[in-house]
Amino acid sequence: MFQKLALILAVIALIASAGSRPAAGHYTITLFEPAVVHGTVLQPGEYRLILADTKLTITPQNGKNPLELTVKVETQDQKFESTSVELDTVNGKTAIGEIRLGGTKTKLVLN
Repeated sequence: MFQKLALILAVIALIASAGSRPAAGHYTITLFEPAVVHGTVLQPGEYRLILADTKLTITPQNGKNPLELTVKVETQDQKFESTSVELDTVNGKTAIGEIRLGGTKTKLVLN
């Protein structure tokens, strides 16, 4: 009887903790000006990022036309406080150079 009760409580605790965590590898960014990523122009707005190994999927808020690309993943010494985007000027156009993922030590290099 005691073992069944302990098992039930353990399962409930596992379910509760799993539901409270954000999904790993999911982030959002907001662009305030058009920016080029691998030849594609992203318009100002909010985008969802999904990272799986070195594959990054950038999806606009409307969910249409997701952009999939391969990025270089680097690990830094300290965690980034928030997710941020570094913009560079390439051939007179604004381009995303790297994305630093908030709450992690991960930096994505897009060039």
